[in-house]
Amino acid sequence: MSGDAELRPQPHPVGFNLMMIAVGAALLGLGAAYLIDAAGKAGRNEARRDDEAVLSRTLGGRELEIPASWFRYEEQATEGFAKQIDLRLALPVGAQGKVETVDVTLLPRSRVRPSAALLDGVYLHQFEDAQVSGGPVGLVGKPLKPDEGYDGEVVWYDALASDPFVAKCSKPVATGNGQCLRTVYLAPGIAAIYTFPEGALGGWRMFDVEMGKRLRVIGAL
Repeated sequence: MSGDAELRPQPHPVGFNLMMIAVGAALLGLGAAYLIDAAGKAGRNEARRDDEAVLSRTLGGRELEIPASWFRYEEQATEGFAKQIDLRLALPVGAQGKVETVDVTLLPRSRVRPSAALLDGVYLHQFEDAQVSGGPVGLVGKPLKPDEGYDGEVVWYDALASDPFVAKCSKPVATGNGQCLRTVYLAPGIAAIYTFPEGALGGWRMFDVEMGKRLRVIGAL
């Protein structure tokens, strides 16, 4: 009997340790998977909570996801098709990064022409000979002829760019109380009209950058 006992196989300590390591790794893997799944569910729940404040509007054949707080008019804060969407955004586009309020009107491209196209096609032929001084660095200010219906209006533009920043303002920048209009093309089928105080011209180089951050969020770029 003693010989038989000596010949009976005994558990190998190395194999036993490897087996226990494998079991432990499996348990850790299950725990990690559970945590990942739980985190994923929490993230999806958080996304759903965020979605509750986002409204889906279709404009120009494109679906936009717009936070409810961005709408300028409460009656537009609904879902569905739209011919025009009016938003109000606060952007750091004033002098030294001052926050300025910019009204954004989204509409089909077929209804407007971009300001950059109007510069050569319309404004250039209506410029007076004089040039406004004391405006934002990098922009040229040209008054429009009053007898053409542009009394007191000035066009500010970047004369060096192939696709220039262009804005038409109701009064010269020196008065500090004018309002400016600028129209641009966004995603296919969509255009935007920006209405903003002339003080926002101080940060004109960052205007499209800051606006682009917001418009990409809703799918308009």
